[in-house]
Formats: sequence, structure tokens, C-alpha cells
Amino acid sequence: MKNDEGEIVDLYIPRKCSWTNKLITAKDHGSVQLNIGHLDESGVYNGSFSTFALCGQLRNKGEADSALDHLWTAKKAEIGQGGQ
Repeated sequence: MKNDEGEIVDLYIPRKCSWTNKLITAKDHGSVQLNIGHLDESGVYNGSFSTFALCGQLRNKGEADSALDHLWTAKKAEIGQGGQ
């Protein structure tokens, strides 16, 4: 919820898994959120990053690394960041 100044005032903002689009509940203690930094052409971090959230169920099944690889490949093509 936002107040009159446009600031978010909710105490808890639920997240969704980036791969399955399932809601990550407050009791999902196996979930992770990763920030992956973007690099410039010379391989130096440029200050921007992409955030991915993975649910505990996905990690429990051992599919998190494959999901993250697919997510990052799609995001890399979206931001136009060639081979980095």
C-alpha cells in the first residue's frame, strides 16, 4: 500500500519465484534472493544488477542452478550484454 506521498508503507511485501511465478511465503525458509551484477565490455562491474528470487521448493528439487542459468541467459539478451 502507498501513502499520499507515494511511499510504500506495507510491513511485508511478498515476493514471487522468478522461475515458477509462485508466491514465496513468509515461512519459506529455503528461498533465496540473488543480485547478479552487470559488467561492461572490459569485465568491470558497472554498478547495476538484476535481482532473481528462487523458492525453496525449486532449490529442494535441485533445479535452482538450471533455472538461474535460463533466467540469466534471457535477462542477458534483454539488456544486450553479449558474452558477460
